[in-house]
Amino acid sequence: MQKFRAFFLCLAFVLGAGASFAQETRVAFGAEPADPSQPVEVTADSLDVNQADGSAEFTGEVLVIQGAMRMTADRVFVIYDREASRIAQLEATGNVVLVNGPDAAESDSAVYSIDNGLIVMTGNVLLTQGPSVLSSQRMTVDLTTGTAQMAGRVKTILNPGGGD
Repeated sequence: MQKFRAFFLCLAFVLGAGASFAQETRVAFGAEPADPSQPVEVTADSLDVNQADGSAEFTGEVLVIQGAMRMTADRVFVIYDREASRIAQLEATGNVVLVNGPDAAESDSAVYSIDNGLIVMTGNVLLTQGPSVLSSQRMTVDLTTGTAQMAGRVKTILNPGGGD
């Protein structure tokens, strides 16, 4: 009887809050805020540099590391700010996985704007935080605050029984 009561209370919560979950939701992301001013390390199978436009394309099992943040993808296109001699943006496509502390997210693509510490993941976004899983079409991660905002048909499954 106790499990049924907990289930119905949880169901009422989900149905009552369904409208807000359908549009967008904010969640914590990462064990602690990251520092986007740290060096960016990129490892890949190949690199193609375009001196004319100041870009570089890494392909094949690409791994991007910046502090505690790890991102993997099939391809990462790097756009340099030539005037400031630094990386301005990373565009990752194909099997993108972002890990920061205990949290992990995957998507079809992601754009990391180094200046503001924002990573926008799009297409079949799946966020895993311990036993919790959320999905959406778009997630914006703010590395400096350690938060994320999910939008576009956000979905989660709540387990009122605690796994038993």
